[in-house]
Amino acid sequence: MTDGFDFSPGAQVPLLGADGETGATQALSSAAYRDSPVTALTGIHNGSSVSAPRLKLFEPNLGEAWGRALQLRMLGGGRNEVVQSFGIEPQTVVQHALAANRIRQERDIRLTIIMAVSGLLFLPGVLLWLGAFQLRRSLVSLRAKGNRAGALGGLVIAVTVAFTALLAIRPPFSGFWQQYARVVMIAPVIGWYIAKRVCENTAKDLRARWGDLAGGSGVGAKIPGSVPRNPGQTKAEAIRQSFAKLGAEQNSNVAFYAGPKGILGMGTRWGSWQMAEELVPAEGVNEINPFRSWDVARAIHDKLKMLERTPLHTGGFPTPSIRHWVVVPIGEGAGKISRPTGSEVEGFVVKEREIQRICNEQQFGKGNRHYLGTQFTLWDGNLVITLMVTVTVLASTLRVEVTGYALGPINGLFTSGPPAKEKSVAKTVRFWETKKVSLPLIDTPEVVRLAARAPLTWYPPLLDHLGGSLKLPEPFGLRHTWADKPWGHRFMADDALRAATPVLRAVHSAAIQVMADNGVDTSRFSSRSLSLSGSVQDASPGKADVYDA
Repeated sequence: MTDGFDFSPGAQVPLLGADGETGATQALSSAAYRDSPVTALTGIHNGSSVSAPRLKLFEPNLGEAWGRALQLRMLGGGRNEVVQSFGIEPQTVVQHALAANRIRQERDIRLTIIMAVSGLLFLPGVLLWLGAFQLRRSLVSLRAKGNRAGALGGLVIAVTVAFTALLAIRPPFSGFWQQYARVVMIAPVIGWYIAKRVCENTAKDLRARWGDLAGGSGVGAKIPGSVPRNPGQTKAEAIRQSFAKLGAEQNSNVAFYAGPKGILGMGTRWGSWQMAEELVPAEGVNEINPFRSWDVARAIHDKLKMLERTPLHTGGFPTPSIRHWVVVPIGEGAGKISRPTGSEVEGFVVKEREIQRICNEQQFGKGNRHYLGTQFTLWDGNLVITLMVTVTVLASTLRVEVTGYALGPINGLFTSGPPAKEKSVAKTVRFWETKKVSLPLIDTPEVVRLAARAPLTWYPPLLDHLGGSLKLPEPFGLRHTWADKPWGHRFMADDALRAATPVLRAVHSAAIQVMADNGVDTSRFSSRSLSLSGSVQDASPGKADVYDA
């Protein structure tokens, strides 16, 4: 491979079809099965956009646009690297996108056959009906913008129906063409009825999966074509390799700092606490025993692993993820990310000896930096709390800094279930009262849209050109792109604020112990630690990466 990543062994693949264990994973997975307007996704104001359709008849819905965009961005051959998705399983989300695409492809095969029979044999009638619905769709779009021309949409269909009836009763031809004119407008209607049954069956399947995932009960993603069974199945092998690369990127220990955006994938930095004092020998000690930043970082790592232990028989911290990170600085408006490469990197993971070198040597000036991260994934993946520790020694000053990052819940768009298709109508006798009546899952304009798109799904670039496509924000990551701020949720905010105090104390305790063991006077560090320990108890979230300068 050109990127140097080894995807062997050849026949082994991730466990495709396995459900994500978190609610956030299932919520994002449900997007692939939704039939909502795609504008609902772009209305979140996260940088995503949809290109304007050249023909409204070919415009995709949310599920179609999401599945297409996700497949290209996460599994495409020439794609850029993606940001880690903390709190979810990105492979599962992509698997559901592929599964939803497959369900729609099976439907489109049937619709294409129907279009071939009714469209080729009765092409003039099909073109007239499609033209009428395209005009109606455009007029409805104008009405949505406040233009009175939208009221003509229903009139267009009524005129087309009247023309069909007139042509069937009094065709202006004789002989064979007279009989052909009688059915040329009616045959597409028969094809529409058959297509509607096909579309409704698929809609029931998609909405059932949507409801199961949004409701928290997992449903498997079935992708039979993703496991290569022989060397000739190049498409399945490409999918397998793409999933392997996606998993390797998710396991990478390289993160990216994007200015006020914070560390990509972890959320913005909301708090920062520094303990910086001079290194002087303790009383009775002539000279400090030399030690390095990595010695302090390793001691902090060991201390943080004890966080889940408590002297009381009560609750407490779940087991945190504690990891050494290499943080790469990028600009706030950077359009892509690029992880370090070379002999010190294996499968997107920087080796430990290189991490030690960065920790000890790259503390000032250009270059990547070392951070020790403690991460808690809570609320079924909807809250990710990360506390990062960095240790620096400049001249005779040792500085231990703890910074807090919080990634909030998945946007509410992804957690909503399928709405019931119904409307309120007046009762027959008690006309002043209303009742709700069920509507078909697929209405006539939707059947026409799906039937028109079906033959073009075999060449997606043309369909994207005519109907528009979803553009995802960059640098792209499945989790942070769709996350809200946690501070609007009282308990989530409490969890983020409460985690800072014990982590800060553990970090200071470990650092002071290393200094005491090496003959450093720790009195100033202890005083500063007590001061910070008191201030962190009244911590409040802020914009720590936004400087008033």
